[in-house]
Amino acid sequence: MGSQERSACVGRHDRCGYIADEIFGFHAQQAIEKALKAWLALLGVEYPKTHDITPLLSMLTAHGQPVDSFYDLIEFNLYAVQFRYEAFDGIGEPLERDVVIVRVGELVRKVQALIGPTPP
Repeated sequence: MGSQERSACVGRHDRCGYIADEIFGFHAQQAIEKALKAWLALLGVEYPKTHDITPLLSMLTAHGQPVDSFYDLIEFNLYAVQFRYEAFDGIGEPLERDVVIVRVGELVRKVQALIGPTPP
């Protein structure tokens, strides 16, 4: 990831301006959702059309996958639902963006490791 993209991810000011928590949280939720769906697909598990992270984690648990350390990511469900369908008035405390990047990165790296290297 380039420095400009990283700056955008952590919400620093750049030529586009500040990135609001609801946008940052929405993109974090999307990364989590897509990573969990990729993990399920890798197992050959058919998953529902949902933006809810909870059933995806439950399905992985039911298939014996080690996902206990990722259940805290369920908090990002709020960003998917409110950002898409409702007025977003904030959640209260601002996101700890560096922590979010680390946590989402851990999940993505886990799934990438399961998938294995990309052929040339």
